[in-house]
Amino acid sequence: MNEPIRFDTKIAVLLRDDLATWQRLNVTAFLVSGIAGTTPDLLGEEYRDADDTRYLPMFRQPVLVFAGDRDVLTAAHDRALTLGVPLSIFTQELFGTGNDRDNRAAVRAVPRDKLDLVGLALHGPRKAVDKALKGATLHR
Repeated sequence: MNEPIRFDTKIAVLLRDDLATWQRLNVTAFLVSGIAGTTPDLLGEEYRDADDTRYLPMFRQPVLVFAGDRDVLTAAHDRALTLGVPLSIFTQELFGTGNDRDNRAAVRAVPRDKLDLVGLALHGPRKAVDKALKGATLHR
């Protein structure tokens, strides 16, 4: 039997607990794209089925999804920045935009302490990510 693979890093998504289901899915997809796009060594090899059909590679390690209220997200954001954990963010305003240019402009228009965060994705050392996510619970 194969022994489990242990990872020194953790990929985690934190979602605000009052989002609609479609919003949770949309936010998660956008947030993890930031991690995949900037950390290509997190991707494994391409997949192939028994007929040798090729499929895109995915993360080599699990992505854990957490939930919390507005205060938990704000605290996690602050701790991640203090700890130097790379993160992507999604704010409430991004539900009203339709492209990357407008998304970036919407975030740029708001000071860090006024961001209306609805989601974060973090990738970093396990202990640092765990510390940043203190108070969040696994998403159900």
